[in-house]
Amino acid sequence: MSMTASSRTIGVPLMKLIKLNGVPILQQLHLEERLLRTSTDNWCIINDGTNIPNIVMGVSGKPAELLEVDSVLRDKVPVIRRFTGGGTVIVDTGTIFVTFICNKDDVPAVQSYPRPIMSWSSILYSKVFEGVGDFILRENDYAFGSRKFGGNAQSITKNRWIHHTSFLWDYEINNMAYLKLPKRAPEYRLARNHLDFICCMKDYMPRTDFINRTVDAVEDEFSIRTIELEEAEVSPNTKFVHSSKILTEKELEEAA
Repeated sequence: MSMTASSRTIGVPLMKLIKLNGVPILQQLHLEERLLRTSTDNWCIINDGTNIPNIVMGVSGKPAELLEVDSVLRDKVPVIRRFTGGGTVIVDTGTIFVTFICNKDDVPAVQSYPRPIMSWSSILYSKVFEGVGDFILRENDYAFGSRKFGGNAQSITKNRWIHHTSFLWDYEINNMAYLKLPKRAPEYRLARNHLDFICCMKDYMPRTDFINRTVDAVEDEFSIRTIELEEAEVSPNTKFVHSSKILTEKELEEAA
């Protein structure tokens, strides 16, 4: 390492980077929760698409209020309740996932509450989207102007927090019909239907550009070490039970 590089990384916290492609979203959620609760490292996880369509609800989401349950059951779309808060999304190969898991002490300027974490992340992504569209943090969403393209969720523990985002690079119009208009929609939605409310990142930038720019923005704040998924999945000594799970057909039928 050169003197310049070493001096630049002194005092800069380390972040481990895992780049994935098409990993099932439930596997990703299980990995994230375990790293949040049993690791002491900072992590950035980028998953370029998930293998099949899944509906993912926040920890307190109620299927009857959020989903067209009869259609979901008819078409056998898996429904996952994740371990973080936030809203409901349908994800597939057109979704790009970016996750940050941080020690509070390594980002001391960020208060450990949802709004400051969102603000921190929006500053990072404003670098990613510099010169691309009119990027803005609107309530809890990332938007270009008045149209959403990124949904966020967090979980905060005593010493650590996670902030993860599902970015709509593209979407299947038909899949949006599985989601109801939520009762607690953001104000800026103005009761618009899904297709009038959301937009695709593919209309603004290439997929690989977004991923590369995100890594560059992270490198402005952390010293990055890229590791393979297998290294992160080595079982820790700590016994750990995941809380993200697929809802059973019975649970969905009861909701309907």
